[in-house]
Parts: sequence; structure tokens; C-alpha cells
Amino acid sequence: MTRRDRRCVITGLLYFNTLSFKKAKNARLEQMGFKFPKAYKTGTTIAGVIYKDGVVLGADTRATEDTVVADKNCAKIHYIADNIYCCGAGTAADTEMTTQLISAQLELHRLATGRAPRVCTANRLLKQMLFRYQGYIGAALVLGGVDATGPNLYSIWPHGSTDKLPYVTMGSGSLAAMATFEDRFKPNMTREEAMKLVRDAIAAGIFNDLGSGSNVDLCVVTKDKVEYVRPHEVANAKGIKQGRYLYKRGTTAVLSSEVKKVEFDIIGTEVKSSVQPMDTQ
Repeated sequence: MTRRDRRCVITGLLYFNTLSFKKAKNARLEQMGFKFPKAYKTGTTIAGVIYKDGVVLGADTRATEDTVVADKNCAKIHYIADNIYCCGAGTAADTEMTTQLISAQLELHRLATGRAPRVCTANRLLKQMLFRYQGYIGAALVLGGVDATGPNLYSIWPHGSTDKLPYVTMGSGSLAAMATFEDRFKPNMTREEAMKLVRDAIAAGIFNDLGSGSNVDLCVVTKDKVEYVRPHEVANAKGIKQGRYLYKRGTTAVLSSEVKKVEFDIIGTEVKSSVQPMDTQ
């Protein structure tokens, strides 16, 4: 057996012993009456696509708290730099603080170099930060922008792995959005075609995933400008009540009425003041 083989065997034994110890500890805590925290389900649909002149990013606006809709108009497309934006899925606080932190680092980088930051630089900073925390920061990101190399689009997972693709989706509604992309994506789309495709992908997540809902936000990033359309479309407009719950007086007939006299005694009418002067001595 080589040194490398022995090292692998020792590592495996240590991992097995550690796992067994954790299971035994958890079982002991359960016997003592302790309850482990429940994992909350989060929901989002975010997506992005590259077209011939830039990048189109999209997101829904529903923020969930397990089975409760906490916010119907949550902003999930975050500013990174003047030429870079990022969609966030997962824990709302984690996505917001992570993107703000990397945005500040990129601004310092821009001031130090005197050049606009590249999308790959933002991708490297984000993936290194998330890998450092081993997935405990619940931020699944879609990063897009246009730099000196052209339009770029990345998907960044909470553990730090990344993909560079022409179209990406993340979140609990990503399967429905990806089905729309795989059916209708084509290279070198026009701006209108790309916006329509991203809109339909986000709408597919909204109408097929309980964790996604409300409106569709779009962000179009080109070499010269950024167009952040919020909301691009109100996909889940609130319905109008069909009936009225207020009825006019006399709608229901009064069959009979009876007035009873209530006997009561007046105890006293004098009210004594209980205000006393403050002692200032």
C-alpha cells in the first residue's frame, strides 16, 4: 500500500468516525427532548440570456417565508457595477449583503486600476466568497454584464461552483424557466426577442412554482447603458371581487322587534378631584 492509499484510508476512517459521532450526538439530544430547527423552503425564479448586443436578466418578485408570502414586490436584481448586474435566489438577506459586499470590492478595484471591472472578476470574487463559507451563505446567483470582452453570463451556486453559459436559470422555478429557454433559445437574438424570451421564462416559473409569483422584473445590460425595468409586467394582477359584502338597509326583512327597559340605579354624580399638589420642598 502506497503512502497515498494509506492517507485515503485514514481520511475515510476519520470521516466515518466523525459522521457516526454526529449521529450519536444528535440521537442523544433528541432523547433529551431537544428539537432540531426546521429547514425553511425558499422560492424564486431568476434567469438570464445573452443576445447579440448584451445581456437580459429577469426575476420574479415574490419573497417567501416557508409557506407564507412575506413580500409581493421584492427586488431580486442587484447592482454590482455600472456594467454588471446580478440576480439572487435563496435567502434574501444573504443575496443582498453578498452582492453589496462584492459591489464595494469592485468599486475599489475600479478606483485602483482606473478601468471598468470585468464580469469574470465579479464572478471570481463571488465564487471565492461563497466557497469560503461552504454553502452556509444561501445565495444562488445569476451574474450578467458587458465588458471589454463582450456580453458574459454566469450562474453561481451557493457552494462556489460556477458555469458560463449563453442562458441560465436558478431558483425553485428554474426547471420551468429552463424548459422555455431550451425550447426557444437561438443565438444572436434581437433585444425584443431576448426580452420576450426572458419574460416568458420567468412567467413559466411564476405560474408553475408556488415559491415564485407576483411581477416580472427585467434588466437589459448593453455596452452603453443599463435599462432596469421594474416591473416589466404584473403577471399576477390582483383579481376584482365579483360580489359585494355591504348590503343596503332594508335588504333583509325585519320579522319582529321588541324593546326591553333595563332597570339601573345611579349611585352618585359627584366626582372628587384626586389631583394633589407636588411637594417641591
